Amino acid sequence: MNSDKGIRYLIASEQDLQWGLTVCSIGFQDINPSEKYPPQHHPKSYLFTPNRGRVLDEYQLIYITRGKGKFCSASQRSIAVKEGMMFLLFPGEWHTYYPSERTGWSEYFIGCKGYTMDQRMEKGFLLKSKPVFQVGLDEEVVRLYHKAMDVAHEQLPGFQQVLSGVANMLIGIAYSRDKTMNFQDKKVKQQIDRARIIMLEHMNKRITPEIIAEQLGMSYSCFRKTFKEYTGFAPIQYIQELKLQYAKELLWTTQHTIKEIAFMLNFENAEYFSVFFKKKQRLTPLEYRNYSKGLGGSPPPPHAIEG
Repeated sequence: MNSDKGIRYLIASEQDLQWGLTVCSIGFQDINPSEKYPPQHHPKSYLFTPNRGRVLDEYQLIYITRGKGKFCSASQRSIAVKEGMMFLLFPGEWHTYYPSERTGWSEYFIGCKGYTMDQRMEKGFLLKSKPVFQVGLDEEVVRLYHKAMDVAHEQLPGFQQVLSGVANMLIGIAYSRDKTMNFQDKKVKQQIDRARIIMLEHMNKRITPEIIAEQLGMSYSCFRKTFKEYTGFAPIQYIQELKLQYAKELLWTTQHTIKEIAFMLNFENAEYFSVFFKKKQRLTPLEYRNYSKGLGGSPPPPHAIEG
């Protein structure tokens, strides 16, 4: 990597800001053992000393690919970080971090701001109390940082929009990989996969989360908690989502009546099925069928709930 492409601090236009996410900083630093940290070639607003820390007005996602060190913030007591970890800095929050004098470290960082990141905080996807992500050493992640550095160096028209896509990908990978790391127990993964198969195979029968938990040899409370952490759905919500998707497929591709579809999916009656479907899709089953087959009717509202 060329040295003049190593670190960039960027500006964004008013139009860029309307995109929802802009990148403020991007770079790579290779810190040798006992080397002073951080290097002093950053703008003053980014400089800090490890013992005093700092506060930024942007999010920063930092990825350690070699060595180890410490990270601490107002919401996270001092913890050890090492290669394969990412940690997220939040705007307006005090933090500090630094490599071990014995090992140094290699770090990639990307800083961003925008309402899409703020919304993820508000919805609980990004938590100040859980700023560290277990990602592992991953060539794909390094390539994304390098891609961002190349784009930031060239600054072609629309470069901020390209950078926002890279930043979103990195945040998404950090979130997903960390969740995956929490389920390294093969037995737990197999149990959840088995549960999903049972739900799929018994979609047209009376199946409850309690019955599934019993078949898996798990307590219901443990099953419900684990299933939601793994899939993002409570078990009953997952079953409902399977039924909804199958109902949409039947309405789209077959001539079965609404009553027949309700029976096939084990609903008590067609009326209950119609209430369920409209609550989820904002359209009745007949309205959905007519629209999907080009027979008229209004399109599904943009806010229609898919799950």
